Amino acid sequence: QVDLVESGGGLAQAGGSVRLSCAASRQLPSLFAMGWFRQAPGKERTFVAYVSLSEGVTFYAGSVKGRFTISRDNAKTTVYLDMNNLRPEDTAAYYCAARKYSGAVYNQGEYDYWGQGTQVTVSS
Repeated sequence: QVDLVESGGGLAQAGGSVRLSCAASRQLPSLFAMGWFRQAPGKERTFVAYVSLSEGVTFYAGSVKGRFTISRDNAKTTVYLDMNNLRPEDTAAYYCAARKYSGAVYNQGEYDYWGQGTQVTVSS
C-alpha cells in the first residue's frame, strides 16, 4: 500500500528547473508536516526540505537552500518541491514523506508515511 504518490521527476539540464508534487493516495490521519528526502546512487537517503502544514514553517538542507522551495496546498494535502538552478549532484530518487507529530525534521524515522520515489536526473 502506497500512502503518498510523487510525480514530476525526469531529466533536466544543469541550471534548469523541475517541479515535484506529492499527494496522499488515500485519506490519512491528521498530519503535522511533510517533507522531501533524496537518495543518490550508492548513497544513503538524506533530508532535503520540510514544511509544517498549519504554519508553513520550512527547513532546508544546506546543499539546496536558496535553490529549492517547498510549498503546500493544505486543501489537497499536497506538497511541492520547486527545484531551480539544478546541478548534476542533485541527481537522485526523491521521496515524499509525511509525519503526524513535530520533532527532528531531519530524522527519517519520525516520518510515518512515504512515497515510492521519483527519479530526477540532471545532466551537465
